[in-house]
Amino acid sequence: MQKYLIKSIQVVNEGRIQTADVLIANGRIEKIQAQIGTITGNPVEINGEGNYLLPGAIDDQVHFREPGLTHKASIATEAKAAVAGGVTCFMEMPNTIPNALTQELLEDKYAIAANTSLANYSFYMGTGNDNAEEVLKTNDKRNDVCGIKIFMGSSTGNMLVDNPNTLDKIFRESEVLIATHCEDEKIIRQNLEKRKATGIPLTAADHPIIRDEEACYESSLYAIQIAKKYNTRLHILHISTEKELQLFTNLFPLRDKRITAEVCVHHLHFSSDDYTALGNKIKCNPAIKAPHNRRALWEALLDDRLDVIATDHAPHTSEEKNDPYEKAHAGLPLVQHSVLLMLHYYKQGKISLEKIVEKMSHAVADCFQIKERGYIREGYHADLVIADLNQPYKVSKENILYKCGWSPLERFEFPAAVTHTFINGHLVYGNGVWDESVRGHRLVFER
Repeated sequence: MQKYLIKSIQVVNEGRIQTADVLIANGRIEKIQAQIGTITGNPVEINGEGNYLLPGAIDDQVHFREPGLTHKASIATEAKAAVAGGVTCFMEMPNTIPNALTQELLEDKYAIAANTSLANYSFYMGTGNDNAEEVLKTNDKRNDVCGIKIFMGSSTGNMLVDNPNTLDKIFRESEVLIATHCEDEKIIRQNLEKRKATGIPLTAADHPIIRDEEACYESSLYAIQIAKKYNTRLHILHISTEKELQLFTNLFPLRDKRITAEVCVHHLHFSSDDYTALGNKIKCNPAIKAPHNRRALWEALLDDRLDVIATDHAPHTSEEKNDPYEKAHAGLPLVQHSVLLMLHYYKQGKISLEKIVEKMSHAVADCFQIKERGYIREGYHADLVIADLNQPYKVSKENILYKCGWSPLERFEFPAAVTHTFINGHLVYGNGVWDESVRGHRLVFER
């Protein structure tokens, strides 16, 4: 493999920023020193002066739609978009068609990724009301599956898990992390009927009223109660409400937590005030809610009650989003722009670079126990991103790489740009030039 020597770059890692040279060889970070002298093998030298080196972001929640929904997206297209945005690893959800409800169907997705994904990858085992025994084959012996996904709220196909016996069995017997989508379906249905009873046509602005704070809180509380009963390793996805934050703690470090929580970039960026301009474009589950929730999420992210930042990248076609509210599909495409969005908030003084790296790389690696990734350390896989914090980048239809071709951030100008992305030491993306000759790797977990 080609060697690379990155010179005089600001390395953001493990709570520090320091100027260093970084040598990449054989897919790994071989050396990090203040100055690295002559290297055999003619490495390609990259001048990093004035720029920042970040560990690649690890997105623990994406929907890349393959198999079965490839009119919206594919593993190939969305992984490429991820790489352009500085996301080097992803964990993808099981609500494809067919749903990944058997070990065989799960492996089918891995086979697709092995052939097509530029980024590193893992896939969740899916859960339904009647496949508990199959789910539990995903155990400690399987060090190459990120975890089990349970939709405790509506989803595609046969994936809403509302049978208490099924939930009890999986929480009781699971040896691996369980990730949950928490919204109470009964509360949602009641809220929907109340809104319909008014006779006023529903719009996207009704979404956070129908899928309200109570629906999220009651479901998250229920999941936590079961997890505490059995000491289950539980990770609750896309927290969206102030009320839920009382369920999480910052009294001890991440490595000691049995219950962790994720926040998504759209819940940090948008609020219910944005439905007027964006409508169904920001319709997603759980809903983007009133501004006080966004303020509380930021506070909890910065004080470590919320552990990781992700996207819940969920593309749909423009036609699917332009349907009337009740038919319009829920989900936003975000994985190309998540790192840039957080760098925008860094430039605004909202969050430090060190905290961004912690929440998008270090903490995700620790939370899922990913082997030798998520940090800039000698011997680790060289999943690295160079960012120029003084190069503006405006989102336009011409530079959106999602197969769906649109973004709720269109016309937004970021104050920074991702200039280079390395995956396993291979420079996949550099100053707009792509080398797609090498595929990403299947993630391995140390449990």
